[in-house]
Amino acid sequence: MNKDPFKEYIKQKEPERRDKGYAWHTAIGLQAVDGLKTSKYLIDTAIKNIEGEISIDEAQALLNSYYEENPKTGMEDRTEEADKVAVRIAKILSEKAFSFTQNEYISIHKKLFLGIYSHAGKIRDYNITKKEWVLDGATVLYGSASELRATLDYDFSEEKKFSYKGLSMDEIIHHLAIFVSRLWQIHIFGEGNTRTT
Repeated sequence: MNKDPFKEYIKQKEPERRDKGYAWHTAIGLQAVDGLKTSKYLIDTAIKNIEGEISIDEAQALLNSYYEENPKTGMEDRTEEADKVAVRIAKILSEKAFSFTQNEYISIHKKLFLGIYSHAGKIRDYNITKKEWVLDGATVLYGSASELRATLDYDFSEEKKFSYKGLSMDEIIHHLAIFVSRLWQIHIFGEGNTRTT
């Protein structure tokens, strides 16, 4: 996809369309970060939602029906995963309720990956390493399985104590980037950490 179909909506003055456009743009962009591509069907469905023709729940139902009628075989094509997770992210970003807690973080993972990964919403109980394409294939060591909950609790506790008062936008962004990188380094889920964060 060369042209961003959501760019015009993000620039809109109408808050509802702008917010929906931003949510979909972010949701689809997060799939791309993991090397996944969404379908044209998802893009068309997202635009109908942004235009107010269908609700986010109707968009999700249409997408689920689409894949029930057009099942994919094999794991080499993860478009279905990308589409389903994208609509779930857009839905979460559209919600007005949020609590900054470890349990909410774990709950978000479950909401995103239920029916996709057997470990949705579960802290991993095994150690992992991964070769990361963003690091030119270098191997990354992640948090030890035996300490994941304690490490997650510590990082959230430290973040809750931090005061953003008086910080410039650049300083806020820098601090948030460090916090997010710590969550990624912990890597509490077997898969789906980036899209959850």
